[in-house]
Amino acid sequence: MIEHSKEVSQELSKLLAESYTLYLKTHNYHWNVTGPMFNTLHLMFEGQYTELALAVDMIAERIRALGFAAPGSYAAYEALSSIPEATDVPSAEDMIRQLAEGQETVMRTAREVFPVAEVGNDEATADLLTQRMQVARKERLDAAQHGGLTPRATKQIAGPLKRSGFFVRGSNVAPRDPGPILREEHRMTRGE
Repeated sequence: MIEHSKEVSQELSKLLAESYTLYLKTHNYHWNVTGPMFNTLHLMFEGQYTELALAVDMIAERIRALGFAAPGSYAAYEALSSIPEATDVPSAEDMIRQLAEGQETVMRTAREVFPVAEVGNDEATADLLTQRMQVARKERLDAAQHGGLTPRATKQIAGPLKRSGFFVRGSNVAPRDPGPILREEHRMTRGE
């Protein structure tokens, strides 16, 4: 049992690193997005990084429940994550594409942990992984649907999901209306 828990915690550490790296990238893009889709993307990125912050906490707590220390340094995350760090400020469309790719990486990493969790009948970890994959799928599709991507770019993002069996038609999540005060604040930020 201890050996199994160690293997699960090592795999969850990778998921934690992927999720934290994506969180940081999403927060960065929230701060730095510009252009005609500013308000929509700014709010969408805020929702995504908020959700990722909660996910990071849940994953770390699961690692602790298994009896191991959760990684918590940039160096550890860099070593464990395959999501590249954002070192520049790309166009809004490239931000969306990179975040969608990051969500796909999170889903792939979560799927890779499943067999390890199943060997030890670790239902708590399996439930966590299922939740992470569902949210990552939704966030990836929301980026395509609400991010102002061209139909071709949307198809490019949705295609791999459909082939992998993680495809949902439509989305019931729309960008939140920040209200008149925040809309004015965002206009001022953009220099309008």
